[in-house]
Amino acid sequence: MGKSIKVQRKESILKEIIPEVLAQMNDNRINSLSVVDVVCSRDGSDAKVYLEKSYLNKNEQKESLKQLRQAKGYIQNFTLKATGWFRAPNLTFTFDKLLEQENKMEDLFAKIKGKNETE
Repeated sequence: MGKSIKVQRKESILKEIIPEVLAQMNDNRINSLSVVDVVCSRDGSDAKVYLEKSYLNKNEQKESLKQLRQAKGYIQNFTLKATGWFRAPNLTFTFDKLLEQENKMEDLFAKIKGKNETE
């Protein structure tokens, strides 16, 4: 069974609000981050925020996550004010690895295709 409409709506709203909050922050490590996706738990009390990492090195990613953890309360407060919800979901920030995995798979398929053509 899929997610409830209420949880899907919450994810959609968070995908709009979180980039808005990040853009308003003074820290350059945070305000330029792009939100790729937001995935809420079944009951909507927790939300995992996936961020784009393509232009950040490992150290910058680590620093950005540290800053986001420190700013989590501010982001949740902003979310409450913007939505009128009684409680904001507990936010967890992570960098999206899907694009990286897709590129690896495409490379593997290209290698397989190359081997098949030479045989």
